[in-house]
Amino acid sequence: MRIPCPHCGERDAREFIYSGDANVQRPDPRAPDALAQFTDYVYLRDNPAGPHRELWYHGACQAWLVVARNTRTQAIAGVESLKTKTLGGAP
Repeated sequence: MRIPCPHCGERDAREFIYSGDANVQRPDPRAPDALAQFTDYVYLRDNPAGPHRELWYHGACQAWLVVARNTRTQAIAGVESLKTKTLGGAP
């Protein structure tokens, strides 16, 4: 798989580290049910088949990226630097 880094151009996926779902929101530690929320946050994740937004780290330029990728076909629909992207929902 090749990932188009916005800083370095198209690169081999071996240069990147997958870091998970870009839509996950960290729970509020002050919430009354914080322990249950954090348990779900850490251990219960969806494993979607199809379009998905993911966090990737590119070691070559030390940039965090949001990659829109189809997990069935590996087709990449877009890549944006985390600096310009909003996490936790639709762009």
